[in-house]
Amino acid sequence: MPHHDHQQAIRAARKTVADRETIVSLAETFKVLSDQTRLKIVLALSKQELCVLDIAAVLGVTESAVSHQMRLLKTLRLVKQRKDGKMVFYSLDDKHIEDLISVALHHTSE
Repeated sequence: MPHHDHQQAIRAARKTVADRETIVSLAETFKVLSDQTRLKIVLALSKQELCVLDIAAVLGVTESAVSHQMRLLKTLRLVKQRKDGKMVFYSLDDKHIEDLISVALHHTSE
């Protein structure tokens, strides 16, 4: 039976979880996406840019409720905004968010 170096495995695993700042940030991202309303917003924005009115109509919630969620999503850099006159349009912040959603969707469909 081959010898297993537990100490080497433990050191490697500790390196993976050692960066507290990264762990906190990652946990916060997953926590935010665990809310069904916010997840629906991110899914809707993965298809196209939308304004608060559009998002409220898609989700069947108030504009105020959407605005509250958008502030949180923006703070965590999951979405970004673009102004066009008085209208504010939202989209996913970058390709990484699209990738995260795509991988999660693929995982749940298997």
